[in-house]
Amino acid sequence: MIPPVVRVPRLACTPKGAQAGERAIPEETPVAIVHNGSTYAVMMATPADLQDFGIGFSLTEGVIDSLADVEDLELLEFDEGVEVRLWINAERAGLMVARRRQIAGPTGCGLCGVESLELAVKPARAVGEGRIFAPADISRAIAALPPAQVLNHATRAVHAAAFWEPEAGLVAVREDVGRHNALDKLVGHLVRQPRTATENPASRGIVLLTSRVSIEMIQKTAMLGASVLVAVSAPTALAVRTAEAAGITLAAIARDDGFEVFTHPHRIATGGSNTETVPHVA
Repeated sequence: MIPPVVRVPRLACTPKGAQAGERAIPEETPVAIVHNGSTYAVMMATPADLQDFGIGFSLTEGVIDSLADVEDLELLEFDEGVEVRLWINAERAGLMVARRRQIAGPTGCGLCGVESLELAVKPARAVGEGRIFAPADISRAIAALPPAQVLNHATRAVHAAAFWEPEAGLVAVREDVGRHNALDKLVGHLVRQPRTATENPASRGIVLLTSRVSIEMIQKTAMLGASVLVAVSAPTALAVRTAEAAGITLAAIARDDGFEVFTHPHRIATGGSNTETVPHVA
C-alpha cells in the first residue's frame, strides 16, 4: 500500500543561512469510491485506513444506511491511485441510482458534485438525546487528542477526527489531509466495531475535530448519530444552524483554558443558570 508519509529533500532557509535536509510530508493520492462496479466519487486523500474511509464515506453520503448493506469490500492499488470497491446489497443498490457523483473531489471538499442548492444545505439527520458531559470531560478529551495524532506529529500537515468516552478515553483517532476524509474514516471505523448495546454507541461519547466546523461536518456527525461535537476551531453560521436543527450540542474554539458552546448547551453540565440562553442564529 502507498505509504501515508514520505520524506522529501528540502532546503531550509533561515536568518542564519540555508541548510539542506529532509522533511516528512503527508502523501495525497486519488481514492475512488466504487459501488457495485460503478465509481461514485474520487477524493484526494491520505492513503491510510481506506477501508474505514470507504464505509464511512458511503454512510455519510447516504449510499448505505448501515454496515449490513455492505456485502463485500476490497482495496485495489494502481499506479494512479487506489480504488475502494464496495459491493452493496441489491435492495440498497437500487436506491443509490438516484444520485451519482462521478467526479473528482479536491482535498477537503465535501460538496463536490451536488446537483442543486437544496442538496447542498439539506437538513442533517436528527440525533438522540445522548448523555450529559461535564466541562472537565471536554477539557480531558481535547487534551488527549494531540499526543494521539501520529501522522500530524510526523508532518504537521493533517487533520484529525476522534471519538472520546469518559470511561474509555480516546476510542479512535483517524487522520487525513482532508478534514472531511478524517471524519469519514472515523465514522467508518466506529460503525465497523461490534455493537454490544441496543443504543447507538456514538451517543455515549464526543466527536472531536481539529478543524473548523462547516455544515458537512455537522451532517456527517449526525449520520453517525453522535449528539456532541467539539472542535478546536470555530464553526460557520450555517453549521450552527444545522447543528441546532439536528439536536447536536456543538462546542468549538476548544483550548486549554475553555471552550464555547453554540447549540444545545443542556448536555454540558456547567451548573450555571445561563445554559439554556444560547440564542439561535437566524
